[in-house]
Parts: sequence; C-alpha cells; structure tokens
Amino acid sequence: QLQASGGGLVQTGGSLRLSCAASGFTLDYYAIGWFRQAPGKEREGVSCIIGSDGSTYYADSVNGRFTTSRDNAKNTVYLQLDSLKPEDTAVYYCAARIGDQRCSGRSMDYWGKGTLVTVSS
Repeated sequence: QLQASGGGLVQTGGSLRLSCAASGFTLDYYAIGWFRQAPGKEREGVSCIIGSDGSTYYADSVNGRFTTSRDNAKNTVYLQLDSLKPEDTAVYYCAARIGDQRCSGRSMDYWGKGTLVTVSS
C-alpha cells in the first residue's frame, strides 16, 4: 500500500514536499514514480527514482524545479516541489513498479491515493 501526503495550497514561486510512504513491501526493490493529473487533462509522469541505484528521471516541465529522493529507513519517497507555477496545480499520485525499469503510467504495480496541490497566481 502507498500513501501520498503533503499537498496543499501555495502561492506561485512557493514550495511543497510530498511524501509517499509504503507499507507491506520494501521500496528498495521498486521504482517509484510521481504522476499528476490536472483538471480536464490526461495523467502525466513527473518523476521516477530507481530503487537499485537511485537514478532519477524528470519530465521536462519540472526538471530543475522538482526533486525526488528516498529514505530507505522510513520506506518513504519524497517529491520536493520548488518554484511552483499555477500550471503545476494537479492531483499528485505516487506509484511503484517492481524492478529497476523506468516508471510508466501503464506499467506500475501499485498506486496510492492522490494528494492535491494547488498553486495560486
């Protein structure tokens, strides 16, 4: 089970940190992705962190502003959101995929419930 948290309302240029806590399995062996879905838009991949070597990948739209990391002791993955823009407003989901392949919205094994991020202009 995955539980995402940390969303909220923030002004343009502000920051938030999202958390994705896992229970029932160890994140070390999984790739963890963050995805988001804005109203009226399709879901898009935001970031991915690989369990085996910690490699990270980002969508072009967030590269340089968002950072994903993991704390193995807490079995938790984070997504630091900086320099937020109104277009970042969306429900953010974390998902896990066993193995060390990159994240894909069509191939994740577990999904958590989303957390809403709202960026005001």
